[in-house]
Amino acid sequence: MKTSSNLVRECRKYYASELETIYGSDEANALIMILLEHYFSLDRVKIAMNPELRLSESELLTLHFAVKELLTNKPVQYIIGETEFCGMRFFVDENVLIPRPETEEMVKKIASCRDKACLVPTGCDILDIGTGSGCIAISLAKLLTDSKVTAVDVSEKALNVARKNAKANEVNVRFILDDILNPQNPELIDNQYDIIVSNPPYVCESEKSEMRANVLDYEPSSALFVSDNDPLIFYRKILEFAQKTLKSSGEVWFEINEKFGNEMKNLCLAKGFKDVEIIKDFRERDRILKGSK
Repeated sequence: MKTSSNLVRECRKYYASELETIYGSDEANALIMILLEHYFSLDRVKIAMNPELRLSESELLTLHFAVKELLTNKPVQYIIGETEFCGMRFFVDENVLIPRPETEEMVKKIASCRDKACLVPTGCDILDIGTGSGCIAISLAKLLTDSKVTAVDVSEKALNVARKNAKANEVNVRFILDDILNPQNPELIDNQYDIIVSNPPYVCESEKSEMRANVLDYEPSSALFVSDNDPLIFYRKILEFAQKTLKSSGEVWFEINEKFGNEMKNLCLAKGFKDVEIIKDFRERDRILKGSK
């Protein structure tokens, strides 16, 4: 049901109340503000300073249909088609995961380590495996301007999104279509890298019951889930790939499932990597792993 008022302050209140049963009051209000800012460039200050500000009929319909999508648990990032990551705008759709804060945290730690010259030479070669939207590769290319960045994904549709993001954020990244579980592309396997980074599928199938509908119903399952029978398959394959393609003293960086911190550390050590470190994210969860060749 559409609100009978087109006053922005009344629309905001009405549609936030519509969303409360699913999202709660705080998140519902935040979502409405995201829509108002994205579609109409309206923030809290503008609304407060202009209490008689109104939406046109077409603007009201735009807001109405966006809220209807939110009521189906569709993520707001997919509705507006973009999100923010490392201070940049990234296009996103149902072919790629929505970038997470913990992934941004990993990117910033890599950049910080590079700035401090931790084992990585100037002008380093970086490989991002399972790039999705390209958020990791593009952000590293932006933050480490002296680096050469390559990104690989098994999905051509995901790579199309990543290419669009690289162009929009004005960075050069080489994108390669290949499957890291069985890599074939010479451009990928014949190169040598200083840093290999990946945020691969790491959520076990058995964990689906713990996840919200907006993730389960809309985000690409192939980029999220892994079999309970072999939950570390991507990490094992990437480490085996890194044994052959990582330069001496190069680094591997992974975003990991907090439940497998010890298993991941042992796997890295068993594959011959050293100085393996588990880093807690801002929620104090074991979420980032780094190791050296």
